[in-house]
Amino acid sequence: MDVHLVSSIDSDEFTHLTRALSRSTLIGLDAEWKPIRSQQSTFPTVTLLQLACQLGDDPAEWDESLVFLLDLASIPLSSIWELLKDVFVSPDILKLGFKFKQDLIFLSSTFGAEGCDPAFDKVEPYLDITNIHKFLQHKQGKKVSKDTKSLSAICEEVLGISLSKALQCSDWSHRPLTEEQLRYAATDAHCLLEIFKIFQAMVVKEGKSCNDVKELHQFNLNLGLKDIFQMPDGDNKLAGTKFCNALDIVQATASSEDCGRIARGLEVIRKTKPMDESLWKIVRKYGEKLLLCESDRKPKTSRKKGKKRSSVVAVCKKNQLDSSGGWQGLPPWDISLGGDGWPKFLCDVMVEGLAKHLRCVGVDAAIPHSKKPEPRELIDQAYKEKRVLLTRDAKLLRHQYLLKNQIYRVKSLLKNEQLIEVIEIFQLKISEDQLMSRCTKCNGRFIQKPLTTEEAIEAAKGFQRIPNCLFDKNLEFWQCMDCNQLYWEGTQYHNAVQKFIDVCKLNE
Repeated sequence: MDVHLVSSIDSDEFTHLTRALSRSTLIGLDAEWKPIRSQQSTFPTVTLLQLACQLGDDPAEWDESLVFLLDLASIPLSSIWELLKDVFVSPDILKLGFKFKQDLIFLSSTFGAEGCDPAFDKVEPYLDITNIHKFLQHKQGKKVSKDTKSLSAICEEVLGISLSKALQCSDWSHRPLTEEQLRYAATDAHCLLEIFKIFQAMVVKEGKSCNDVKELHQFNLNLGLKDIFQMPDGDNKLAGTKFCNALDIVQATASSEDCGRIARGLEVIRKTKPMDESLWKIVRKYGEKLLLCESDRKPKTSRKKGKKRSSVVAVCKKNQLDSSGGWQGLPPWDISLGGDGWPKFLCDVMVEGLAKHLRCVGVDAAIPHSKKPEPRELIDQAYKEKRVLLTRDAKLLRHQYLLKNQIYRVKSLLKNEQLIEVIEIFQLKISEDQLMSRCTKCNGRFIQKPLTTEEAIEAAKGFQRIPNCLFDKNLEFWQCMDCNQLYWEGTQYHNAVQKFIDVCKLNE
């Protein structure tokens, strides 16, 4: 595997990329981005695009492959937009991916934000590694799994190699990327080519080779270029071959002026090498098409799946506060005070249960760093993290080093009532999309991509047990990016959602 980092269109690596694309009929695609840790209304920005190019036609001679890592954080996106768009829809290049639709959505958003319009909306011909894996399972007499296995699990089963996913949630926006990140990104794309080799070898072995393709198009070999123009789209390989042959004839017989003119007209066709017939046969039989619809372009702020309920925002009116332990003025997270606009609280030991309730409705609620903190420690932590300290301890209000609008004394005794009190006092806007969007254990955020059952089992090793009864339910698992706790949408999850819909009166 030969890896090239492309950081500029004026570099030798970019020239090498364009040449490799003209010689490739098989490409593995993957993308990386910085995981989103907070509630956002936009898609994450893709900062790295991997293209693994397989050079050569004969699978028996497939020993040369190049992996190009396009640094989208450094390259002007408008300068490579046309190139990538052509690659994504080129009929002479089969694109491989692992659940690449989400990557395509994020890529389309990233390029669209830079004025590249129309954004990417299609990849064809395309073949997903998940479908290849199911084909291999079936042909090998294995039980075809209903759940989609992780790429790591597929590599281990098909190739016998272990693919570490430890860097999946690393910061891909930070530059320069580490050697470990570059190696991880390149391997993720290159393994798609290796898995496809096994698939193609099995297809050819079973007799699904190019022989019937040759017979199918034997009658077309004597057609002229005018006739080929009128052929169906499925016959574009023959057209490409004819054009390239035609250029060779022109160069041998025409004048230098005519030769140059025709050569320029056929330049685009000759740039892309016609697809090998055995590969073309696979495209015709197994090829897919990735299409984005309008709904794919809108970020889903909720991690819940299924039918989306209407998102009713609860906005409570401001109450008249008393002068003792009440709240007046702006909170420390207010943008005018240098905050980021997101409500943040620090709950002391007397209201720890309130912290979990706030997390359940999507509010950032931390607890003290130590089990028995001194008052000064509490106040310092709240100040440094721009949080409001929540407590029921009246003595805390007497400390002279308290800053204005730094502490609020909760009046209610029960957790549900405390939650409503805080929502009303600080005029928090709670929507159904926010429910259960934080880790109740540590207050962290969840990874952007849900995990498959296989990935969840691997991630849970050593610290969390996943019940066996969940394995056949085709559930999605979500992992906290801070403490690695795993969550899934079972009965407990749905009961909790309904509970806080009722407590916050979101249905009214």
